[in-house]
Amino acid sequence: MGTPTIRLADELKARVAEMAKETGMTPHGFILEAIAEKAALAERRADFEAEAERRHAGIAASGKTIPWNEMRSYLERRVAGQTARKLAEQR
Repeated sequence: MGTPTIRLADELKARVAEMAKETGMTPHGFILEAIAEKAALAERRADFEAEAERRHAGIAASGKTIPWNEMRSYLERRVAGQTARKLAEQR
């Protein structure tokens, strides 16, 4: 395992030290956790974008869509707790 050097501005270093103390962590542990959380967030975002691209490619290939006014009505009924019939895809 390597040992990277991170230069922190004095203000950020003080904030990290204070938050680490309040959470019962060392500043090192706090920084490691913050980096791990940021990496996980970036990974989730990349997965989300890849899934969106995959779905968009499927729509483009099939040409099947649902008109927005029908989808909006369907979603509004669902949010209101009402039963909503399944929408049919159109070309």
